[in-house]
Amino acid sequence: MKRYLLPLVLLVLSNCFMTLAWYGHLKFSEWKGFSKLGLFSIIIISWGLAFFEYCFQVPANKIGFS
Repeated sequence: MKRYLLPLVLLVLSNCFMTLAWYGHLKFSEWKGFSKLGLFSIIIISWGLAFFEYCFQVPANKIGFS
């Protein structure tokens, strides 16, 4: 893979996880399995998704900077 493509791919994956985390929590209550969860559970799920966003974003920034 070209050196300049890896940060780009990682940042796109990072953006997908962050979009799901931030906008998904608005829709989680409408989904079948999530409707019985409380606010605290939805927040934990969103932060869990944001963790994976950081797992892609930090290496992408380090690779892109060098």
